[in-house]
Amino acid sequence: MTQQGDHINRLTDHLFRHEAGKMVSVLTKIFGPENLETAEDVVQDTLLQAMQIWKLKGVPENPSAWLFRVAKNKAIDIIRRNKHSVQYDFNDSERALLKSEYTLAATMDSLWKEELVKDDLLRMMFACCHPGISQENQVTLILKTLCGFSTAEIAKTFLSSEDTVSKRLYRAKEFFREHKIRFELPPEAELKNRTGAVLNAIYLLFNEAYNSTHSEAVIRKDLMDEAMALCRLLTENRLTQLPETYALMALMCFHASRNASRLTDAGEIILLPRQDRSKWNTALIDEGNEYMNLAASGDQVSSYHIEAAIAYEHCSAESFDKTDWRKILGLYDWLCRVAPSPIAELNKAVAVMEVHGPAEALKALLEIPERNKMESFYLFHSLLGEVYYRLNNFDDAKKSLETAIRLTQSDAEKKILRNKLAVLLN
Repeated sequence: MTQQGDHINRLTDHLFRHEAGKMVSVLTKIFGPENLETAEDVVQDTLLQAMQIWKLKGVPENPSAWLFRVAKNKAIDIIRRNKHSVQYDFNDSERALLKSEYTLAATMDSLWKEELVKDDLLRMMFACCHPGISQENQVTLILKTLCGFSTAEIAKTFLSSEDTVSKRLYRAKEFFREHKIRFELPPEAELKNRTGAVLNAIYLLFNEAYNSTHSEAVIRKDLMDEAMALCRLLTENRLTQLPETYALMALMCFHASRNASRLTDAGEIILLPRQDRSKWNTALIDEGNEYMNLAASGDQVSSYHIEAAIAYEHCSAESFDKTDWRKILGLYDWLCRVAPSPIAELNKAVAVMEVHGPAEALKALLEIPERNKMESFYLFHSLLGEVYYRLNNFDDAKKSLETAIRLTQSDAEKKILRNKLAVLLN
């Protein structure tokens, strides 16, 4: 492939990630959520046409505008071909003028105005996170419709088969069709709870990106950027400017600020005690602080507030040795009361070890509520191995580390665990 061809493919992929969600959202408003596949087909055809034409004629000066124009024209062609079809319902006030040839083009232009696209993207987020759709299907739908991921990429991200992902997407689209879901923000009475579901889906995406156990890459920066972009959109709309929205944005900023220090040039994991803190992104830390200030409004504290406070303690410490572990332990105590979960208890055990030593950490690990859920989680066994090692119980440390190696899918994680095991065996 030529250098120009490589450049065009990279650019097209970048635009697919950042513009596909916008196009799908506008087209879903046009054709209705029940015709989501039509919207996706138009976007796919638009991108294929871009790849073919740009390779011959070069990338246009404004590639995003080019994509939007082509997608808009394809939508007009579909409406004209199906003007007598009952498949597309244009009876609502916002789309009624699409039925007339005299007003079709002008109305279509107005629907693609830049200032309206963000609102459509927000509506699409809420449609994807409808309470009638399961959590795993919500995340799958967001990846497909808003982040531009193919079925194969989603399957690889979550270690599923393409058939499983296709079935999840089919069920979600069937739900839209059967229940005639409207393309709108929920009523104000439902908005807070529905926003919570959207935030949860975004955080699940971010966590997978931040420490991907289902991908060859430990850090999925593309997915991380998409999660942060979606959350930033929520912070910009007055209806979703909730304290927990700001808190989640702060949390993601703090975590993302450490990216440059987490891997060697060869892609090997660098654990927190050995990370070069001079590589941390201070601009992102400052941005996180700004969002934390905004999150301080209101009289309720969410799990995102507490997790962001914990992340800030790590970001603000001059070194690992100067980390205020007692404060972090107090925050984890609070988190486990506000949002109890085995994962929160697992992370709390790390702070317990730093404050009270490995014996207390072992007790905390073995007393985790619903500990059976941790048995298939490699990080539980990895931490258990570290605790046993510090207690000089090398046999149990070896068993725990071997279990962790079997459970993780990440080559980078396997390597660091094998290195720990090698230390035990020497």
